Amino acid sequence: APKNLTAGNPAFDGSPQYSPDGRYIAYRVQTQPGYESDLFRLALYDRQRGTNRIVTEEFRNWIDAFQWTPDSKAVVFLAEVEGVTPLYRLDVASGAIAKVLEHAWIDQFALVGGGREVVFTSRSTGRPVEIYRAPIGAAGSARALTALNDALAAEVDIRPAEAMWVTARDGARIHVFIVKPHGFDPSKKYPLVLNVHGGPQQMWGDAFRGDWQVYPGAGYVVAFPNPRGSVGYGQDFTAAISGDYGGKVFDDLMAVTDALEALPYVDKARMGAMGWSFGGYMMNWFAGHTTRFRTLASMMGMFDNRSFYGATEELWFPEWDLKGTPWSSPLYEKFSPSAFVTSFRTPMLVITGERDYRVPYTQGLQLFTALQRQGIPSRLIVFPDAGHWPGWYEMALYYTAHLEWFQKYLGGGAPPWTTEQFLRNAVFDRETGARLPPRD
Repeated sequence: APKNLTAGNPAFDGSPQYSPDGRYIAYRVQTQPGYESDLFRLALYDRQRGTNRIVTEEFRNWIDAFQWTPDSKAVVFLAEVEGVTPLYRLDVASGAIAKVLEHAWIDQFALVGGGREVVFTSRSTGRPVEIYRAPIGAAGSARALTALNDALAAEVDIRPAEAMWVTARDGARIHVFIVKPHGFDPSKKYPLVLNVHGGPQQMWGDAFRGDWQVYPGAGYVVAFPNPRGSVGYGQDFTAAISGDYGGKVFDDLMAVTDALEALPYVDKARMGAMGWSFGGYMMNWFAGHTTRFRTLASMMGMFDNRSFYGATEELWFPEWDLKGTPWSSPLYEKFSPSAFVTSFRTPMLVITGERDYRVPYTQGLQLFTALQRQGIPSRLIVFPDAGHWPGWYEMALYYTAHLEWFQKYLGGGAPPWTTEQFLRNAVFDRETGARLPPRD
């Protein structure tokens, strides 16, 4: 008969793995029910004694994938730490944890060679993903096993990320990644785009991805901050955003903006901001609380917290982060961008998807209506088939629309086609991804 091995924990337990000798089951655990962004810990179930114990409570960053060593004496795990994802080794007997490999952004790994080596996929902002092999614990000794993206790297000036730390008003240190334009000239000044991540309990990392090169490729400096609420800087830093959506995180982002506009290569008269999901919410919050950006781009973001609550499929999220329901918590009104629409002044691009059940597309419609009825320059794009995470086809249009909008207000480079051309010509075959010839 089935037996509940974790009945004593009312929160999340998952990702179980037997130790090779069969004595233990290792698994990931959270301890706070209803809080999806609680610290992800590692726990062990002892099959001989029938007991559970958390073995990484002092390790205050999220644990992701993990694997037992063949001798069952240790667990090697991947964690999110200050913009990278190193590998750590946990000694089961002593509980000691040691970092054994750091290689920018490690996505997947597998222990080989009797647990003495690891094969892994890795990428960084300036380096597309490849497969590597390295001895455990030997810094700087990773060997590339593939060169699948060498041709791309030889053709495109793929820019790396540079890290900057900014001190917030209350003394907290905020980590920021900066990507400079392709063909960067330090004697010139460039427009800047501040990109606020979603989640909000997520982390921008030193990892190759499309948008970290698309906008620099069009001549923009792009900044990716990890303000309060981000993971990778200790669980207290992550938890600080809950119940404070427009508070310290906004102050952090304003401090980051102060530091960015002081950079000698940034044209502070041509700064914009963009964000998706919680980042979209923050663009909507920016609209009512600052006019320092020439334009904003809001994607899939909360606009009216009360109606958002009534339509989202994930009620436990707002009930934790906004501390209750709309009829029991004043935070829904306090931190609702819709309460500040009379302060909106900044031109805004609004993008949403009709199949978004996390932040329903009507949030974007309400935002666009508020902008239009006040005569604020704005544009609305609704993807009929996109959910909260648009597919590659929508992303191609998404980039096109952003470059077009940013060129209008910030003066960067134009996209290779207009939004209308993209839609009219079906630039890509949706099934195969092949580029199609223009039809006009």
